[in-house]
Amino acid sequence: MKNNLLIHLGLALLRIVPAAFMLSHGYPKLQKLISGNMEFANPLGIGQGPSLFLTVIGEFICPLLIIIGFKTRWAAIPTAIVMLVAAFVVHGSDPFGTKELALVYALVFIVIFLLGPGKYSVDRK
Repeated sequence: MKNNLLIHLGLALLRIVPAAFMLSHGYPKLQKLISGNMEFANPLGIGQGPSLFLTVIGEFICPLLIIIGFKTRWAAIPTAIVMLVAAFVVHGSDPFGTKELALVYALVFIVIFLLGPGKYSVDRK
């Protein structure tokens, strides 16, 4: 019983802490989007506006869902994709140290996708 409690507490921490940290990256982009300033990288060639919009979804909207544990596995996918694009496309030619944080985030959100939110989430209520 105690092990089960620790597993679910660990899943909650794995979900909440990195997603909360991700908000610090996504919030400035959300403000930029709301203000109408569409100057942003276009790593996939879809345009600056769409790139900014998708990044806000991956770095702000989905992390909010992950924090509360709502549609957690689905929300982890865009966040992981945004981090993989950051690591391999935006910082593709940069040294490993530059892309390391994006790769760590990507790994965490892939693990969240694989394991789910645990019982301390809206998904489990």
